[in-house]
Amino acid sequence: MEQRHTFLAFDCGATSGRGILATFGPDGFRMEEVCRFPNQILELSGKYYWNVYSIYEEFLKCLTDLGRKGIEINSIGIDTWGVDFGCIAPDGSLLGLPRAYRDPYTAGVPEEVFKTLPREELYDVTGIQIMDFNTIFQLYAQTREGAAPLAGAREILFMPDLLSYLLTGNKVCEYTDASTSGMMNQRTRQFAGELLDRLGVRSDILRPIVQPGTLVGTLRPSIAASTGVGPVPVIAVAGHDTASAIAAVPAADGHFAYLSSGTWSLMGIEVPQPVINAESARLNFTNEGGIEGTTRFLKNITGMWLLEQCRKVWKAAGREYTYAEMVDMAKASESYAGRIHPDDPRFANPADMDAEIRRALAESGQPVPQSDGEMIRCIYRSLACRYKEVLDMLRGFAPFPIEKLHVIGGGSANAYLNQLTADTLGIPVVAGPTEATAIGNVMLQAQAAGLVTDRWDMRRLVSDAFAVQTFYPAK
Repeated sequence: MEQRHTFLAFDCGATSGRGILATFGPDGFRMEEVCRFPNQILELSGKYYWNVYSIYEEFLKCLTDLGRKGIEINSIGIDTWGVDFGCIAPDGSLLGLPRAYRDPYTAGVPEEVFKTLPREELYDVTGIQIMDFNTIFQLYAQTREGAAPLAGAREILFMPDLLSYLLTGNKVCEYTDASTSGMMNQRTRQFAGELLDRLGVRSDILRPIVQPGTLVGTLRPSIAASTGVGPVPVIAVAGHDTASAIAAVPAADGHFAYLSSGTWSLMGIEVPQPVINAESARLNFTNEGGIEGTTRFLKNITGMWLLEQCRKVWKAAGREYTYAEMVDMAKASESYAGRIHPDDPRFANPADMDAEIRRALAESGQPVPQSDGEMIRCIYRSLACRYKEVLDMLRGFAPFPIEKLHVIGGGSANAYLNQLTADTLGIPVVAGPTEATAIGNVMLQAQAAGLVTDRWDMRRLVSDAFAVQTFYPAK
């Protein structure tokens, strides 16, 4: 590759965001983190929001730093979590802050919706796992409570599209993120507005869906000038972070399952068509959009959220541990055999995660952890056992043998959990890369620039550029 190309990936998660600069050139493919910033849910009067303006300001700081250094950027891509959205007024302004999916205002809403729109019918159209915070349930809840931002909106924008809009002034609705909403017909890949109409929810606020790789626009002139980076194009990459992450799985063939490990653990397979039938509905699997027309058939599993919320409790009590220390503590507590069901709704957002897990164990007749190490061991073991349950379910749907599990994302750096998972699943676990989401984001930009052809070309490049570690089941 004779010409050098530089791409900027903004990868935003529920607890932090980062800017990753990637360079394609004669010396190969290189990536470096150029900024990192916290992100957190903001509580105001008992409601929970995302401070999207803070994220936007962090983007500007990063761009200004790159502009000051004279770094030329070929394009920018943004990925975030799914389901949440902002309301845009007729004059183009943002009406309030986006509600956060962990806001309990949607508790019990699915059951209300099913009185009008049967669960089976909703799943048959959308193929989406029923979870309280799906966009369709958020819109129903906001309509029912008379939320002023929604009432005054001309349209809604999902989080990656909203951030792209703040940067460019142009609005799109990217496919992979829209597919998580519980409002998209998985077969036509367009919104099923008639579902909203039946629920008394406005369907005119939904934009046409565009595919990953679409040009959103260039930076607003004021931003291009104030940051010094110029009129950089912004590309609608695979806006849902898991879709970007799966694009970066360093697999040589399709005989794999993936586990995107972070706040959530998203475990699934890549298939050419949605899997929507009575059994997938019964087991509450979800079909979400992938790149190149693929479907991410997966299940959302509560992941490192459990541990992070315990860490917050422990830190407040004066007990602060590094990740390495927590692994050592878990190893020293391997005789502890208690386990919880990670996806129990009681663990969604309790005031004290440590106390909630202890209560759950006591109620089920299991021994309560006597130390933080035993609690950590409990969480790791519970996750590995849940992964085994979900993998066994996936084998019943996969049109191919599942020969290995690719673990990507931040959780892939946890060698202890990786080995525990390999031992529990009985198949090799391939760990890495940790920055899979940002890598996939960059790869979609590279494809838009004509530097890579398809997802297998992307995966070959990722495999060559990033080291992975394979964990084999204990004999």
